[in-house]
Amino acid sequence: MRIACIGAGPAGLYFAISMKLRCPSHEIVVFERNAEGVTFGWGVVFSDQTVENLMANDLVSGRIIAEEFAHWDDIDVHIHGQTVTSRGHGFIGIGRKRLLEILTARARELGVEIRFGEDCSPAPEAWDAFDLVIAADGINSRIRDAHADHFGVDIQERANRFVWLGTPKTFDAFTFAFEKTEAGWIWAHAYRFADDCSTFIVECSEETWMKAGFDRMSQAETISACERIFARYLDGQPLISNAAHLRGSAAWLKFRRIICQRWDYGKFILLGDAAHTAHFSIGSGTKLALEDAIKLAEVLSRPGLDRAAALGEYQAERNLEVLKLQNSARNSTEWFETVDRYLDFEPWQFAYSLMTRSQRIAHENLRERDADWLAQTEAAFWQRAIGEARNAWPMFAPLTLRDMEVANRIVVSPMATYSAIDGTPGDFHLVHYGARAQGGAGLLFTEMTCVSPHGRITPGCTGMYAPEHVTGWRRITDFVHRYSKANICLQLGHSGGKGSTQLGWQQMDAPLPDGNWPLIAASDVAWSAANQHPRPMTRNDMDVVRDQFVASVRMAIEAGFDMIELHAAHGYLLSSFITPKQNRRTDEYGGSLENRLRFPLEVFSAMRAAWPADRPMSVRISATDWAGDEGITPADAVLIAEVFARAGADLIDVSAGQTWAEAQPTYGRLFQTPFSDKIRNEANLKTMAVGNITEPDQVNAILTAGRADLVALGRPHLIDPMWTLRAAAQAQYRGQYVPPPYLNGMAQLARLFEREAEMKAADLRA
Repeated sequence: MRIACIGAGPAGLYFAISMKLRCPSHEIVVFERNAEGVTFGWGVVFSDQTVENLMANDLVSGRIIAEEFAHWDDIDVHIHGQTVTSRGHGFIGIGRKRLLEILTARARELGVEIRFGEDCSPAPEAWDAFDLVIAADGINSRIRDAHADHFGVDIQERANRFVWLGTPKTFDAFTFAFEKTEAGWIWAHAYRFADDCSTFIVECSEETWMKAGFDRMSQAETISACERIFARYLDGQPLISNAAHLRGSAAWLKFRRIICQRWDYGKFILLGDAAHTAHFSIGSGTKLALEDAIKLAEVLSRPGLDRAAALGEYQAERNLEVLKLQNSARNSTEWFETVDRYLDFEPWQFAYSLMTRSQRIAHENLRERDADWLAQTEAAFWQRAIGEARNAWPMFAPLTLRDMEVANRIVVSPMATYSAIDGTPGDFHLVHYGARAQGGAGLLFTEMTCVSPHGRITPGCTGMYAPEHVTGWRRITDFVHRYSKANICLQLGHSGGKGSTQLGWQQMDAPLPDGNWPLIAASDVAWSAANQHPRPMTRNDMDVVRDQFVASVRMAIEAGFDMIELHAAHGYLLSSFITPKQNRRTDEYGGSLENRLRFPLEVFSAMRAAWPADRPMSVRISATDWAGDEGITPADAVLIAEVFARAGADLIDVSAGQTWAEAQPTYGRLFQTPFSDKIRNEANLKTMAVGNITEPDQVNAILTAGRADLVALGRPHLIDPMWTLRAAAQAQYRGQYVPPPYLNGMAQLARLFEREAEMKAADLRA
C-alpha cells in the first residue's frame, strides 16, 4: 500500500514505524508542515504500561526511549506557604523534541520517507496517489475540521487559560505550586523531563487571566510576569517559550476536549489528538497516540484485510480506552476549574483532594505508594473530627449533627423494599433494618415512608399516617437502639405523579393493573404516556399535604426516630414543584426557582417547627435533571441546598435525576459524588454522597478529599448487612462496636484479613 501520514508528531511517526515493521513493502510518506526540529511543548509523561507496549511493538526504539527517560517519584504540593510531599508515584518522562528525534531516525532507518515543510490539503482529491491517508495532524487537525460533519466532531473548549513553558530549573518532584496574586490564584504544573530542563505549565481562570492583564501582554511580558509570580520555585532560573511563532496572548491556550463519532472517512483515518484529546493535567495524550498507532497498524496488517471491519475494531477498542481516560481527564479538568472550592482546605486535605481528583488513584493505592504520608493524612482527618489523631480509616470517624452523634460515616441508604401491608412495617422490616443496624453502619435511613395512603408510590410502601404505623416503626427503632449503636432516620415523602404504580420487581413505574388511586402534583404532567395525569394541586391541597407531613413528623417522635429526612427529589410530589421538567404552573408556585421552591420550603419549615430542636433534619434533592439548562442544573442545586439549610436542614442528601422519564444520566463509579462535592464546598454545607459507591476504598477517598461528610451505600447493604463490620475487620479497626454475640465471628474475620495481608506482603517481597 501507499500510505500518507499527515503530521510528524508521535502518532504519525510511530504509526509509520509500526506499519513498516509489519510489512516493509509498504510505501509510507510522512508529511509535516513545520521544519525539521521545530516542535511545540516540552516534556511528555509515560506510564509503565505504555513502555511495555512500546517494547513489545518495536524493541529498537523502545530501548532508546527507555534509556533516556527521566525518573522521579515524589509529588510536591505547595499551598499557603506549606509543602505537602507524597512519595512513591513512579513517574517517567522524556522531552518531546528528543522523542521525535528518536522516532524520526527510526522511521528513516526502516525506509519511511519524511517530508518537512509540506502544507497538506484536506481535499480528498489531493491524495489520489495514496491508498490511505492517516490524519495525525493533532488537536488542530485540518483534515478533521474540513470533514467535521462526516467525522461527527464534538469540540468542547474548557474554561481555564494555560501557557506551556519550560525552564532550566530541574524539579526533583512533580510540582504543583499555587500562588495567590492580586488578580487571583495562579498555579503551575512542573516536572523534569531531562537532566537540564523541566516543563512548566502555568494555569489560571479566565477571570484571573483578564485581571492580571495577560490578555494585553506580549509573550516576553507574560514570561516575565510568571517568573515573578513563581520566583520562589525557580531558584533564579528563567522561563522559556518554544512558541515564538505565536504573538502576545495567543501563547495562552484554552484546552479543547475533542470527541469524534467516526474515525474514518473514505481514505482518511484519524489518529491521536486528531480523533480525541485528554487534558494535560493527566498527561496521557502521547500515550493514547502511540497506542492508537500500534492498534491501527495491527488491524491494517492482517492477512485478507477487511478494511471496514479492521477500522471498526480499531475505533471500538481504542475509543473504550479513550473514554476511560477522558472521564478521568474530565474529573481532573473540573477540579482545576473549580479549585476555588478547595483553597480554604488545610494543606493536607488540599493535597489529598488534588491527588485523587481524577478518581484513578484511590485511598489504598496512595497507601501502597506512601504509607507514612497517608497515615499522617488520616491522623489529620481524625484530629479535626474528634480533636485527637488516630491511625484509622476516616470512614470510622464520628460526626455530630445537632445533638446526635453518628458513630461512623457509613449510612444505609434509603431503599424501597415494597414489603409493607397497608403502610405498616412488619417482620420483614424488623429483620431488614435490625440486621443492617447490627452490621455496624452509623446511620440507617428508612425507605421513603409516605404521609398518606394516596401519597404512596406502590401498595407495598411504608407509611406514617396511622396509629399502627407508629407501633410498627417503634418496634424497629427500639430494636435498633437496644442492639446497636446506630441512629435511625425516617425519610418522609409523597409520591405525587409517580404514585399508584406496581412493586419495584414487577413493572417499575407502571400503573397498577387495577385499583389505581388519583394523583396530585405541581402540574398536569404524566410521568410517561402509560401513567395517569395527576391533578394540579390547589392551595387547599397544599395545606392538606403540609399538615400530613407535620402529622407524620409528630408520629415519628412517638415512634422513636433520631432524625427526619424530607424527600424532595426523584420527581415525587415536592420534586415536581422544584423541577421545571414537571412544574408548568403560572401562579406564585411556578416560574422562577424561588417560586418553585416556595411550597417544598413551606413543608420543610413546618416539619422543622414540629421536630425537636436538638434532633437533626436532612433533605434529599436531585442535583441535576440531566436535562442541561432546561432542567435543574448543579448550580441550581447549590441554591436549593442553601435555601433548605437556612430553613434548618443540617444535612443535604445529594442525589440526582429520576425527575423525568426521558433523562439520560451519565452513569459510572461515584457518578453522583461530584454534585455532593459542589454543594458541600461551594455552599459550605454538610452533605451525604450517594450513587454507585461500593468499596471502603471509595468511601475513604470521598471523605478524606472533603467531597462529603457521610457516604450512603444502597445495593452493597442489600446483599451484605454486615458491610461495615467487614470493613472494620479488613482495616483491623478495634473501635467499631460489634454486638457481643458476634464478637467471635468478628475476631475470626479480622484474623483472616490479617493473614491475607501478610501473605500478600510476603509475595511482594518475594
